[in-house]
Amino acid sequence: MTDAALVTTLPPVETPFRIFVSDFVRNKIAVSALAIIVVLALLAIFAPWVTPQNPYDLTQISIFDNMLKPGEKSMDGKFFLLGSDEQGRDMLSAMIYGLRMSLFVSATATAIALLVGVSMGVTAAYFGGRVDTAIMRLVDLQLSFPAILIALILLAALGKGIDKVILALMLVQWAYYARTVRGNALVERRREYIEAAQCLALPRYIIIFKHLLPNCLPPLIVVATVQVAHAISLEATLSFLGVGVPITEPSLGLLISNGYKYILSGKYWVSVFPGLMLLLTILSINLVGDHLRDVLNPRLKA
Repeated sequence: MTDAALVTTLPPVETPFRIFVSDFVRNKIAVSALAIIVVLALLAIFAPWVTPQNPYDLTQISIFDNMLKPGEKSMDGKFFLLGSDEQGRDMLSAMIYGLRMSLFVSATATAIALLVGVSMGVTAAYFGGRVDTAIMRLVDLQLSFPAILIALILLAALGKGIDKVILALMLVQWAYYARTVRGNALVERRREYIEAAQCLALPRYIIIFKHLLPNCLPPLIVVATVQVAHAISLEATLSFLGVGVPITEPSLGLLISNGYKYILSGKYWVSVFPGLMLLLTILSINLVGDHLRDVLNPRLKA
């Protein structure tokens, strides 16, 4: 047999990425949840092009179309699939725009918190001593208080605004990443390849970012996925309480709050439909995060 023929008969090499994808797609629930997340994210990104109206453009809404039932038409023939709210806004359009704001705020806050938390955690693990003690005491202090309480205090001091909500969510979340990456970095710091890099007198930033940090990423992927869902629910809670995003840029939580007072009068759609979209988003992200945890650490599957 020639070398070329021998090569063609060999099985394909199973790379870690291919194994990861193969394990992930075996779970139909996780794949379905990921598909829902992708669809919701696309709807949010392309909201101006896929929604029937811009619900926050006063030239496109009419007060005479307020509180229409799902599937009802207005006097000028407009069809409202999920009904309208008290201001005459199409609920489907308002929900997609609200989802857009919720995803933007939570994803931005999670990304910044991840950057800050990873930097603090790696610094604490690598340098140790007083640096480690100071950072971890700060982490312990923050984690000893409920996240919603810290966010409420921060927003009460900072005021309303999208940037204020992002800052509050970031300050609430960074400690989770710092503790996670520190625990993994302490284990990796004692490995032979780190000791070899130190013996070669490599710069610290190369040891940290090229050798230490990449080996701490798998658990961070799971934590980041779960924290995105946590950020969405926390932002919705803050907006529901009236201290989150302003009414000019409403999110799903603010939409639920606006329709809450109409539930007992039978106008359920104003609050229930945004609540269902919020539930579907958080549930889908959590399902993907749970399966990622099982794939990256099979010992936790049981």
